[in-house]
Amino acid sequence: MSTVITGASGQLGRLVVQELLATGTPVAQVVATGRDIDKLADLAREGVTVRRADFADPVTLDDAFAGADALLLVSTTTVGERFDNHRNAIDAAARAGVSRIVYTSIVNASTARMTLADEHRRTEDYLRDSGAAFVILRNGWYLENYTDQLPMIIRYGALLGSAHDGLVSAAGRRDYAAAAAAVLTQDGHLGATYELGGTPFTLTELAATISDVLGTPIAYQDMSVADYAGALTAAGLPPEMAASVADADAGLARGELFTGGDDLVKLIGRPATTAHEAFRHAVTIGESR
Repeated sequence: MSTVITGASGQLGRLVVQELLATGTPVAQVVATGRDIDKLADLAREGVTVRRADFADPVTLDDAFAGADALLLVSTTTVGERFDNHRNAIDAAARAGVSRIVYTSIVNASTARMTLADEHRRTEDYLRDSGAAFVILRNGWYLENYTDQLPMIIRYGALLGSAHDGLVSAAGRRDYAAAAAAVLTQDGHLGATYELGGTPFTLTELAATISDVLGTPIAYQDMSVADYAGALTAAGLPPEMAASVADADAGLARGELFTGGDDLVKLIGRPATTAHEAFRHAVTIGESR
């Protein structure tokens, strides 16, 4: 029987494949799927089974999930299409007889009011009602959401946002990938919903961390949600994505991206990546280019 990873051509899914292999899952038991299998060619060369899976085309899901024992359903990114895509995948997993579905949701999905949470909440409800054995990983914010902004932060000498003094429990993608690999391969997690996040910080505190790493003053500039969306659009983000990011910051201000629990640390057996470590790594990578 095999473990199928959806979205393996994306950043989180690929990291989960790497984590499974690094922690002892036989390569013959790992199936990496994505819409464009050309992007999975390097994994195929390592011996990983590669299959095409397009959530909008259920026939491809039947073929991709065939023989699977466990499935990691990595949430898709297209706003407005997520729930339908996830429902197609859950239904295909049922047809394939998958015995364990692990879904990557968002922290506080049952109570958060941000736009991003709605389709995650609907997917969770559908998964629970489906009768499938499941594990729900409510991933917090990625530290990469901030380190990816480093060129703009350096350019303007400021971290922009509309989070006020809200706390965000962010961690690195590798941390969340390690958690996914753990529940895919260990017993004792079925039926669990985990709230995952790292050491919390405000964006003012994050700006101070970035200042320390760069050795130059970086201020946090708090803005209205509309002004922040406008700034993101001006920086090159598509308007729909800019609006979604700004709306998430409004949720951050309400405490919707905070978790005070230690589920992530327990699952991965080590401390989560800190903001200082993430920015130090991002700077090092930038300097090596």
